[in-house]
Amino acid sequence: MFRIPSIDVAMALIFGIGYAGIIFEESLAFNKSGVGLLMAVSLWAVRSIGAPSTDIAVSELTNASAEVSEIVFFLFGAMTIVEIVDAHQGFKLVTDNITTRKPRTLLWEIGLVTFFLSSVLDNLTSTIVMVSLLRKLVPPSEFRKILGAVVVIAANAGGAWTPIGDVTTTMLWIHGQISSLQTMKDLFVPSAVSLAVPLALLSLTRYLLAMVVKI
Repeated sequence: MFRIPSIDVAMALIFGIGYAGIIFEESLAFNKSGVGLLMAVSLWAVRSIGAPSTDIAVSELTNASAEVSEIVFFLFGAMTIVEIVDAHQGFKLVTDNITTRKPRTLLWEIGLVTFFLSSVLDNLTSTIVMVSLLRKLVPPSEFRKILGAVVVIAANAGGAWTPIGDVTTTMLWIHGQISSLQTMKDLFVPSAVSLAVPLALLSLTRYLLAMVVKI
């Protein structure tokens, strides 16, 4: 009879508890970064205890750390470029050209700009940039929260169709498991649809139209 090792059960429980802590961070007043770090350390501690030997545990940790480091250094580079561009008012071109106050038009403009920006940057960096721009474009209101949600949706959709737009695709690209051109050809249409559908639904909501007087 097949039996699941107790180490695997322990790791699954730790992951489940940690993930729940991240999901309900606001309700439980947790810091999701702290919960994530604690979960990672706990998982590796349990894995090390259950490893056949110390050498195997060290080898697995070394390989995992190398993969994470590749992504971290990539993000450092991307964020440095963004900060340099912002310091020289490179994003002023975007803010100057988004002058509309019509909710539907602004919704689509923000979504499309984020979509294509995320394809050349990573989605996290694009989200940070666009949220910063929103703070300059739209005063505090419920409508700005909606646009913030649109930024997150568009950043994830735009980052999915290029190798450098998302951490997952970047890792696959670094290890040679996907090619740039084929990935873009295969995923552009699905990514565009995944953005267009929520934008179309939001454009039709009365709630969005009611925000006109509050912008």
